[in-house]
Amino acid sequence: MRGLIVVNGYARDPAYRYQAEQMRDAFARLGVETLTVEGNSYPVEVGSDPLVRLPQGDFCLFWDKDTYLLEALDRTGIPLFNPAKSIRICDDKAMTHLALSAEGIPMPKTIPAPLCYLPNAEIPPAEADKVGEALGYPLVVKKSYGSLGVGVWLAEDKETLLGLMNTLKLTPHLYQSYIAASRGRDLRVIVVGETILGGMMRQNENDFRSNIGAGGVGVPCPVPPKAEEYALRAVKTLGLAYAGLDFLLDEGGEPLLCEVNSNAYFKAFASATGIPVADIYAAHIVKSLGGV
Repeated sequence: MRGLIVVNGYARDPAYRYQAEQMRDAFARLGVETLTVEGNSYPVEVGSDPLVRLPQGDFCLFWDKDTYLLEALDRTGIPLFNPAKSIRICDDKAMTHLALSAEGIPMPKTIPAPLCYLPNAEIPPAEADKVGEALGYPLVVKKSYGSLGVGVWLAEDKETLLGLMNTLKLTPHLYQSYIAASRGRDLRVIVVGETILGGMMRQNENDFRSNIGAGGVGVPCPVPPKAEEYALRAVKTLGLAYAGLDFLLDEGGEPLLCEVNSNAYFKAFASATGIPVADIYAAHIVKSLGGV
């Protein structure tokens, strides 16, 4: 068995590369050869045969978010982890909430921003009024695409919100209710297949964002039964083989699903919990393909 591990060629940060390296080593321990491929090697040529110019592989671990490369690989029929549709939905935070909206999973109230494609357009103040009335202040503004807490702001008032609306008008984004009880704190849950691996409480004393990349720290934490239930339901609905799910906690300590990450970093989680995420995920992939 041979696998391809696709990474973004422009991302040189060791924190990003760690995941692919750990997965490569985990597959090697199972006797599975892998080849790491950088997306900026231009392996896709539409109009040529073959469509994707990559070495042969029995599966592909897609550790990138390049949807063009993802689509091309999907068309070759190679088994993808995660599946292409799942990655596309999770990559768009607004689409994730829409996909889960009918599943009975508590989530912060979320409003996708309307499409604007005119650089000279001015966002009417009435739009800020509508969002403010629906969510109250402060409220969270997020780019629909992004990781590590980048592209997330807290709008304390209408003036700040309207400014962000105009700044982000050409960028897909959303507005979300602010859960004050969970300021600087959330629960990261890692799932592989139908198994909850564990939980990590991320905490940041200096920012409303809890992300490790924004200065947060992680400590092991039991996963409440409701969070387990919601996590497994979300993963099943989205068709994920691997996911990192982030839960906020309301005033009563009840979990609210905030985000689902199909390519979740696991270095901090593994360090905090001692759980060998890479080995478990690699074994799941091999087993799902009929291996030992």
